[in-house]
Amino acid sequence: MGVRLRRLREERKLKQIELANALGISPSYLNQLEQNQRSLTVPVLLKINQVFGVDVQLFSEDEEGRLITELRDALAEGTEDVSLAEVRELAMNMPAVGRTLVTLHRRYREAAERSEAMAAQLGDDWIAGGPARMPYEQVRDFFYAQHNHIEPLDEAAERLYAAAGLSPRGVHAGLRAWLRDRHNVQIIFAEGNGAQRRYDPALRTLHISAELKQGQQAFQMATQLAFLELGDVIDRLADNRILQGEEARQLVRVGLANYFAGALLLPYRDFLAAAEGEAYDIEKLARGFGVGFETICHRLSTLQRAEARGVPFFFVRVDRAGNISKRQSATDFHFSRVGGSCPLWNVYEAFTQPGRVLTQIAQMPDGRTYLWIARTVGTANTGFGVPGKTFAVGLGCDIRHAGRLVYSRGLDLADPLTATPIGAGCKVCERIGCPQRAFPPIGRSVAVDQNRSTLAPYPVA
Repeated sequence: MGVRLRRLREERKLKQIELANALGISPSYLNQLEQNQRSLTVPVLLKINQVFGVDVQLFSEDEEGRLITELRDALAEGTEDVSLAEVRELAMNMPAVGRTLVTLHRRYREAAERSEAMAAQLGDDWIAGGPARMPYEQVRDFFYAQHNHIEPLDEAAERLYAAAGLSPRGVHAGLRAWLRDRHNVQIIFAEGNGAQRRYDPALRTLHISAELKQGQQAFQMATQLAFLELGDVIDRLADNRILQGEEARQLVRVGLANYFAGALLLPYRDFLAAAEGEAYDIEKLARGFGVGFETICHRLSTLQRAEARGVPFFFVRVDRAGNISKRQSATDFHFSRVGGSCPLWNVYEAFTQPGRVLTQIAQMPDGRTYLWIARTVGTANTGFGVPGKTFAVGLGCDIRHAGRLVYSRGLDLADPLTATPIGAGCKVCERIGCPQRAFPPIGRSVAVDQNRSTLAPYPVA
């Protein structure tokens, strides 16, 4: 608190002896306070308030804690790692500088959001001079540019599926044997190793978590197999101008290996035939192929082979806080990069009814209508006090394809009044009268009548 006391004195253009006299303390005591050698006492704080009319909140540790939190958020986007000790030192000794950094960061984020909102409105994902794309954003754009379909990996997966003599219920054992016989790789299933998959090339051992289900373990084996057999293909695909920097290329390599794994567990033609035969019933497909609900949803969003297309789906995975950790689109559905997503979307309603498949006819502001399917997925906690993971996954398609899905039964697809009006996110959504609006649209001024609170298009504190 010494720096704040010294700053108060400098703002009032007082010498140490003058401030000490005003507070009724000795100059040496004041000097010790300013050098943080003594703690500010309640009587001294009250005297400061009485003499200068300064709110004692200025010297509150809560205020300092709030500034530390804001600084950590701001500095997290910098080019260097800043330790908590350094952040605390800045907040304690130079709070004005800290608040200025927070303000500058806030202005930067607002400018970035405006830039991205303008790009979305103009139909372009990039504006010259805008902020650089994060590696994970580049990877997302890479798969979007491919319409979430990687034909070379699909073809390779079908060839290997046949060569290894795999079957829907025999993938786990078949992959284990293939890795052993063709690559001399030993599979070790172990608990508590901190990772789902870890490969030791020197010892040629593949460690896979024993806590995973068999379908998940098979997926991890298939992912490693992609690196062993298709490393050159993956490297060639990752050499794409969309990807700037090694981090983005490493991320896309993992994404491509995961794509191959899904294609190997669910080979294209067999899976598409089963999906069409079951009217895209996700739970039936999951039981038939021995994998999870999320894996089926993800694979359904990739079935865009030119001569044998499935329903073009969009796939999304979110957590309770609204963070979108996965999003893939086989068509032109655009997920918002700014302003979060819409609370009226049924993917969030899924958290209130765990394990149940929910359906929703939803209409975007541009008038396009979609059928959405949503359900929670996750893993239980692995021990007492260990939190599990829970997500909601959503699978959507244009309303014109809805009749091919079992989930359209009982729904009036032709009645526009059955559609729930949703948006891509408040900051880019034009539905001013939405009861769930949290923010005004970026770049739009909103007139608010103070005498009629019902006209307020977003909550006013």
